[in-house]
This record gives sequence, structure tokens and C-alpha cells, in this order.
Amino acid sequence: MKTLFFLFIFAYQIYASTLNLSVSANPSRINPILATDSASSEIANWIFNGLFKYDKFGEIVPDLAQSYFFENDTMLIIKLKKNIKWHDGNIFSAKDVVFTYETITSDKIFTPYSDPFKKVKNVQIIDDYTIKVTYTEPYFKALEIWMMGILPYHILKDEANLMQSEFNKKPIGTGSYILKNFSISQDIELVANDDYFEGRPKIDKLLYKFLPDPNTGFLMLKQQKLDLGGLTPIQIDRQIDEPFKSNYKIIENPSFSYTYMGFNLKNEKFKDKRIRQALSLAIDRKEMVDILFFGHGKICNGPFLPGTFAFNAKVPFPQVDLVKAKQLLKEAGYDENNQFSFEVVTNTNNSTRVNAAQIMQYQLAKIGVEMKIRVMEWQAFLNTIVHPRNFEAIILGWSMSLMPDANSIWHSNSDKKGGFNFIGYQSKTVDELIEQGSKTIDREKLAIIYQEIFKQISDDLPYLFLYIPNSITVVNSKIKNIEPTFVGIMHNQKDWIKE
Repeated sequence: MKTLFFLFIFAYQIYASTLNLSVSANPSRINPILATDSASSEIANWIFNGLFKYDKFGEIVPDLAQSYFFENDTMLIIKLKKNIKWHDGNIFSAKDVVFTYETITSDKIFTPYSDPFKKVKNVQIIDDYTIKVTYTEPYFKALEIWMMGILPYHILKDEANLMQSEFNKKPIGTGSYILKNFSISQDIELVANDDYFEGRPKIDKLLYKFLPDPNTGFLMLKQQKLDLGGLTPIQIDRQIDEPFKSNYKIIENPSFSYTYMGFNLKNEKFKDKRIRQALSLAIDRKEMVDILFFGHGKICNGPFLPGTFAFNAKVPFPQVDLVKAKQLLKEAGYDENNQFSFEVVTNTNNSTRVNAAQIMQYQLAKIGVEMKIRVMEWQAFLNTIVHPRNFEAIILGWSMSLMPDANSIWHSNSDKKGGFNFIGYQSKTVDELIEQGSKTIDREKLAIIYQEIFKQISDDLPYLFLYIPNSITVVNSKIKNIEPTFVGIMHNQKDWIKE
């Protein structure tokens, strides 16, 4: 009996622990279909599951689903796992899935997450653990949309106003952690779900410290009061010492975002592709990455995330060739007697973009190009420059996803007021590829299509794709079982052990 007691205490000592994290803003609604800010989304991801998820390789795998198959191009059958419990002990079933679909597409709910469900014709319950999804046409995001967190029917079925519901502050999910304490501008506490269907997490508690000032977060990392955090390039290169490096594992991967200089393609200056090529050949992107990020970044050569099915590894990275750049300018009618000049506009609250503009200004001067820089406050930039397309060139950035949707940025139909194709890119070839891809459910065929889109856009140069900064994460060295991949480190958090 003493031996059993000793073993129990020993196991408890190994696994009883707290993961100290930080959050810089208050979550607004901890509800997966309403969580539009990063703080809400991060907390909701611990609490809720979708039918599918991405694994560490960026591949789609079942989560609440057990299996799936397509009966035909527009009909998807999903089998659900059995004996999954909500945090209150009730059993998850097909009712919850249909309820979530009906809620997210309801005219009472205002959420951007409803758009991807517009291709769903209906969702039917076959039995308690089987659903049939019928699409209006073949849909390349047929599985991805079901990564949305599922809501509990038994709790919310009679909710009159989900937008204002108390549930959004006291959520009940099926996830690996249960929300224990949450108050505005206070720390947030989650505890391990003993009945989690993939096995109880080894770390008992997640404690999010409310730190609105990023400098405070860095100070707390240096004091070892946080187990996980992010560093800037200057912090990792100039502001940490050897004890810090021994206390933390440093994990560095390309971020899921890129920065670009976009041209107003309806402006006469940039209709000639030779001009865009000349500017690209004059810009030393490696020098830019070295100056801006101390080398903690990489050159960007196209619109989709490296390492994903859509990335075309055969597309060469931009090279510097000042002689050819000058030649192209001369062919287009510009030389020392007729200087090419233009203005680029960017926003004040991103010093990296401003610095990038200054570097390009210096580099372009080497080929006789005058680039003027205008910097504006963010909202004024959007409202008076970007949306009305009142610019010659702009510097902005986009986030990239594992499943890109080229339509919103690159299709000519998005070249309209309020559309994201605000540079006015028009390509019949790319339009046809996007439309073909949107109806392709075979991932291998979709990869071929999207890699060709990548090649076409990179060749057309509607943007000068500039750089992808690195994401630099530090994790307490006492935490074991971390498996970094290009999708990050959280994919196997339930297996982490904090010694």
C-alpha cells in the first residue's frame, strides 16, 4: 500500500504543473464562431474542437471526426467519434454539429466565419454519430470549414441572443482545457480536462498573465516568470545573455506573413511590366532582411506559404542585377535625362515597413529611380489611400494560411470597391486557375493548380514580394516533449511535461 501511495505521489509531482503564458489584450468573446480577435481565438482554441484539424505536417486529420469520405464531388459523409464528453459531462453528438452549422449561418449571428459555409447546401443527421454534408458545387475547402469549433446544442439551443450570451465568457467545450477563471484585465486560468478524448494533458494548468505592455512580457521572460513567449530580432541578438539562453529553448521558424510593395496597376507608370521588373532587380532583399531582422527572416518570392502544397519551389528567388535594371528602364523610356519617380505610402504604426521603405529608397537610387516616401496613421492610410486606391505604390503585408484562398486577393472579380485586389491585378489565366481550383477537392490536383497560380503571379510582378520575418519563440528548458515543426510547437501540447 505504501508503495502504491509513493508511486501516486511521484506521478503527481511529475505532472502537476502550471504553464505560465501571457496575453496582451482582453478576450472579447471566447466562442469559436465569434472570436475575431487574437486573444479570444487563442483561449477558445484550448476549449473547443473542430471536426478536423491540422497535424504537425500541415495535413488535415480528424479531430472530433472519426473518419470521412466523399460519396461524390458534392457530398461528404463524416463519422464522429463516440463517447466524447463536453466539459459538463454531456455526450457530444451529431446534433451539436448541425446546431453549430445552423447557428453560424443564422441571420442573427454576425461573424466573418459564415462566408466559407456559403457553399454548403445542407447538413443532415444520418444517426447520432454520422452526418451528411451536401455542397452546392465541388468545394476545395470542403474539409477546412469543419475546423471551426463545435458548439454545445444542449446548452445553447434556447439561447435568444448568442452575440450577448453569458456563454461567451463562460464557455463549455470538448477541448483539452476547461476555463476556470476569467475577468476583464485580469489573469486567465484554464485547468486540464480529465476526460479529454485524446488523453488528459500532462500539464495541469494554463495561467495567462495579462500583460498589455510587450516590454513587461520581455522583462518577465528574463525573470523566468513566463514559460513561453516571443522575442524580436533585436532582443534575441542584442538583449539576452547566456543565462537566458540556458533557461530557454529558442525555436525559430518563418512566420505566416509577408510584406510587399504593391503597385497601382491602373496607374500609367506601372502598366509596363519592364518598370516593375527593373524595380525588382534593383532591390536587394537579402540586405533588407539583414538590416531589418539581423538575418532572422527570409526572402519572399510569391503569395503562398513556403512548405505548403501551394508553394512552388521551382520559382526562383529574386536576384539583384543593376545593369539589367537600368537597361529595362531605358527600354521603357527612362534614363538620367528622364528620371523615373514614384511615391510609396505606408503606415506609421509599423516601424519595420517605414525602415523597409527607406532601404528601398536607397537601393533604387542606384539605378536612378527616385522613390518618395509618405507615412500615415493607420486608419487615415486605409480610408484615404488604400480603399479609394489613391496611391502609386504602397507597402503592406498579408497573413498566409495552410489553405490559401487566392480568390479574395488575386481574382479580377475582387478588383472592386471594398475588395482586397486593390492594386487592380487582372489576369485571365489566373482567374481561370482560381475558378478551377475552387471546385477541386483532390488535394494533389489542387496543388498543381495553386503552384501554377504562384508561378503566374510571381512572373507578373503585381507586387514586389519582399520578406517573411521569422517567428522567434522561447520555451522554458524544463518543458519536455516539444516537437517544433513549420506549423509551430502547440500541436502536441497535451504531451508536454514541465519538470
